[in-house]
Amino acid sequence: MTNLILEKKGTSVMSNLDPIIHIDEQLCTGCRRCAAVCPVDAITGEAGAPQSIDAHRCVVCGQCVQICSAYAAESAPSLATREEKLRQRGQLPSVREPLFAAYSTGHAKELKEALADPKRYKVVQCAPVIRVSLAEEFGLPFGTLTPGKMAAALRQLNFDRVYDTNFGADVTIMEEGSELISRVMSGERLPMFTSCCPAWVKHAETAAPQLLEHLSSCKSPMQMVGALVKTYSAELDGVDPVDIFSVAVMPCTCKKFEAGREEMNVDGLREVDLVITTRELAQLIKDKGIDFLNLPDEPFDSPLGKYSGAGTIFGATGGVMEAAIRTGYELVTHESIPNLQLDFIRGNEGIRTATVQIGDLELRVAMVAGLQYVSTILKQAAEGTCPYHFIEVMACPEGCVSGGGQPKLLLETQRKAAYQARKSSIYRHDSNQKVRKSHENPAIIKLYKDFLGEPLGHVSHHLLHTKFISRSTKEE
Repeated sequence: MTNLILEKKGTSVMSNLDPIIHIDEQLCTGCRRCAAVCPVDAITGEAGAPQSIDAHRCVVCGQCVQICSAYAAESAPSLATREEKLRQRGQLPSVREPLFAAYSTGHAKELKEALADPKRYKVVQCAPVIRVSLAEEFGLPFGTLTPGKMAAALRQLNFDRVYDTNFGADVTIMEEGSELISRVMSGERLPMFTSCCPAWVKHAETAAPQLLEHLSSCKSPMQMVGALVKTYSAELDGVDPVDIFSVAVMPCTCKKFEAGREEMNVDGLREVDLVITTRELAQLIKDKGIDFLNLPDEPFDSPLGKYSGAGTIFGATGGVMEAAIRTGYELVTHESIPNLQLDFIRGNEGIRTATVQIGDLELRVAMVAGLQYVSTILKQAAEGTCPYHFIEVMACPEGCVSGGGQPKLLLETQRKAAYQARKSSIYRHDSNQKVRKSHENPAIIKLYKDFLGEPLGHVSHHLLHTKFISRSTKEE
């Protein structure tokens, strides 16, 4: 059941050959709550009977994992059965939460073993929303911001370098913003869709392969950091890339799938060797007995730990779009954007549209939060009638704050309150940053000056861009 099936010179490699989202037939009651939230109708079964997942159609978003309420408690009659299920799920024996019917393949056990290996140079990156959701696992209020405690905990877990996916978000804006400007000016391959949500990308590959040229060619921030860890950072640290074990902490179960994609490699090495979720990180911290609440704040490591406010807001729906406009406006007009807080882009589940005046250009944009809402826009794009230049798509209801690997909440009222608090915390974190535009991040400026050259250049194209593949049934 594990996804760790390959070894290359001492570095574990994830594969997406095996399913990542599962439903335990022994625990499933057939309530079909999972089917109701699946945005691509990948879950089937009769009411009152165990449900099944169509792995081809599934986008690995994990919303079924979040909504599932059928479980076996810790005090279930057969402890041996529980221990076996934990092992099958890739979870640590110390996990005390109930075992729910819907679950994602875990990698905390493999990571614990890797962290104990002195021969490996262990590097970790953390997605923007982990710092506003991790604390919930330790009893703190929804949205509590804990980047410093998180960095400290990761060092106590034995990571050699603690980096930040926010840095990769800033790099993404440099590349994706430049790509958008190029496409708009040439009028080619419009509309352009974002490509940082792997569940959305998998859906596009499955349901609309004829539109793949409309996706940005940019890798996600996670994969960009992974590529830079094994090139730029490795060079700075004087470490052989072969010896680096690259880990990502994500709110998203589909990031496990993304890291295992064949094309996500740099010079023959996996960019990200292993992905764990927010919940798995909390389990590792508890397993080691770390007193998270009383940890002193520690900084992320340089240079891949320095980020702008724009990188931070990637975790909320509309955040990629807002960050791109902050930089795109100034790249096009060579003037400061009048207002950094673009409230008209921020929002909740569903589709939001706007027109943004950038110099002489009227940029028409759309934000899709929740994959079930994208079909109309896909139809328009296929017919050549789509009115937008740039479209952000996030598979989960309110972006990454509501990802399938986030702390689990069973009550709908709790869930909505948590999403709102996490988003508010992200935006406050952005507003408190000294640098709030990706292109003004000193670490990003240095990266391009010393290593990448220029956005869309030869080096960045090699490391930071990719191609997507058709996964249509007819071609399989």
